[in-house]
Amino acid sequence: MLLGATIVYGTSYVAARVTLQSVPPAMLAFLRLVIASAVLASLPRRGRGQPFSRADHQAVAWMGILGFAGAYVCSNWGIAHSTATNAALLITVEPLAMILLSPWYLGERLSGRAAVGATLTIVGAVVLVVNGIPGVTEKLAPHWAGDMVLVVAGVAYASYSLRGRRVLQRHAPLEVTARSLAWGAAALAPVAGLEWAAGARPSWTGTAVSGTLYLAVVITALGYAVWNWALARVPAPRAAIFLNGQPIVGALLGAMLLSEPITLFTVLGGVLLVTGLGVALGPGAR
Repeated sequence: MLLGATIVYGTSYVAARVTLQSVPPAMLAFLRLVIASAVLASLPRRGRGQPFSRADHQAVAWMGILGFAGAYVCSNWGIAHSTATNAALLITVEPLAMILLSPWYLGERLSGRAAVGATLTIVGAVVLVVNGIPGVTEKLAPHWAGDMVLVVAGVAYASYSLRGRRVLQRHAPLEVTARSLAWGAAALAPVAGLEWAAGARPSWTGTAVSGTLYLAVVITALGYAVWNWALARVPAPRAAIFLNGQPIVGALLGAMLLSEPITLFTVLGGVLLVTGLGVALGPGAR
């Protein structure tokens, strides 16, 4: 399930980059959350479950405000001022933050073998997207402002899973996801309003509509419902390892859809990613 969610997430960078050509960043983030919230609200629930405590409500609000609203608007602004390739690279900030902060926040840590595997996946992700030393100067340096915001987005994404892990162990993942989406949409409404007042307007081409719906329904609603279902059952540091697979998905899509070249570094990075996942999650791993 986690691998499936990661593959889906890996398609979001190209989709967001294309859609942001027609839809302003805050508006796109707001619409993603509103549409995704409506989709999940329409799905049937199994019983009422146990009531949410005050701490649970606070955690879900944090998930929505920082993990959805903050992460999405930063991610969209960063992609708009950087590249989809850089976004795919810098998403490694999310699993790295989860792995580093989980022992402190959740008391969950990786075994030695899993830590080695996680390191290999992170190195593989960097090699895959940077594409050699020239790639660092040619791809990262010209977009430093957008890249810094993408780093903030990665930490915000990580906070969603870190705050959500305990809540998801007590409540239905679908309910938690729907509530956090509603909080995120409410938090982004004034931001999108200010963006609109400043003169930013969407241009609703067919590509913009389909891109917005894909990001909202497939990536946000279904993707996060699956992610949260799995996160309720898997320790956060272990779940984080799967997120490092997103750059390889982005590289493959770039080659197939955008005619981007497959280089030696692409292959090497992919091998490191697959090897790291095998070491961390293979037979005998804990």
